[in-house]
Order: sequence, then C-alpha cells, then structure tokens
Amino acid sequence: MMPAARESLLDAAYKALARRPWSAVRMVDVAAVAGVSRQTLYNEFGSKEGLARALVRREADGYLAGVDRALAAHVDARERLAAAAEWTVSAARGNALVKAMLTGCWSERLPAPTLTAVPSSSAVPAQRRADGPLPSPTDFVALARDRAVAVLSAPGVPRTDTTELARSCELAVRVALSCVSAPPGEGGVTDLVRTVLQRQPIRSG
Repeated sequence: MMPAARESLLDAAYKALARRPWSAVRMVDVAAVAGVSRQTLYNEFGSKEGLARALVRREADGYLAGVDRALAAHVDARERLAAAAEWTVSAARGNALVKAMLTGCWSERLPAPTLTAVPSSSAVPAQRRADGPLPSPTDFVALARDRAVAVLSAPGVPRTDTTELARSCELAVRVALSCVSAPPGEGGVTDLVRTVLQRQPIRSG
C-alpha cells in the first residue's frame, strides 16, 4: 500500500475516535471512509490493536516533529525552550492521544496499547515500527530534552556545560508537562518557562 493510503486510514481512524470511543470504532467504517476494503485495512495494520499502535505512533511522531519546529523558530535559547513548552501544552490541548501519551492517563474513550513491543509479522516497515516500543511519559521527557540539547549545542551556538544544559532543557520540558496536567493562569507556560530559566546556565545563540 502507498504511504498516502496508510495516512488516509490513520486519518479516518483519528476522525472516528473524535466522534466515539475507540471501543465503538469499527474497522469496516474506517476502511469505508478511507475508500479501501476492510481486507486492505487488515493487510496494512494486522488488527484493530495494530491500527491503534500505528495511530499512537503517528501522533507521537507528530508531537516530536512539532518540538523540532518550535526549537528552530527562535535564536534565543530560552525562547526556543519556551516555544517548545508552549507547543507541548497546545498539542496536548488539541489532541487527546498526545495528552494521554504525555501524562500516562488514558481515558476509557481512547485506545491504550501496551507500550512494550508486541510480536510483529507485518511486512509493512511502518507497521513493524508501530509494533515496536511506544514512548512513555518518561521517554518523552528524554526525547524532548535531547532534541533541545542538540539544537542548543549545535555548531554556531555557544556551548555550555552539557550537564547543566541538559538540566535546563529537562526543567523546561517538565514545566510544560506540569502545565498539561494543570493548565496555567495568565501568562501561560511561556512566562513560567522564562521565569524558571531566568537564572539557568544557558545562553543565547
């Protein structure tokens, strides 16, 4: 199957999930919305569980891609981290799967695939990846932190002690995750991150 068709099936599953609990989402309806046969859907994902894993994997990748974009949107180091934090909060606000992945709190409406790898006999590379380990909240902290460290210590950006830089980046990520669980008041996560990082040992690029 072409990647575009796989994306269409995932889009259809995501839209179905927005309207009804995952337990009520039917494979035949997902296939119909995407314009393919149910057999094609099963060939691509293997099962409803496989579809759930693929959907979670896609939303995780989309969140991390957004972190990368946010980090690239500014020159100042603190503003980069504030932008990544703001993206984290807005992504969780707009996407129930992202919020569940970041917090580890899966409602009964959502699919809740096991985060450990499952046996995969799929011939589809994307599905084999989805059948592998899925990121936990702790994994997301490390993934977002390491992306920030890589950007802020890139060529052309003044280097600081890596341990201190990693600590500052992780602090920004954890502030963002606290705001996902308990939304901040006026000023939002951006002001919180700026304040928290004000005395942290990071410098502008």
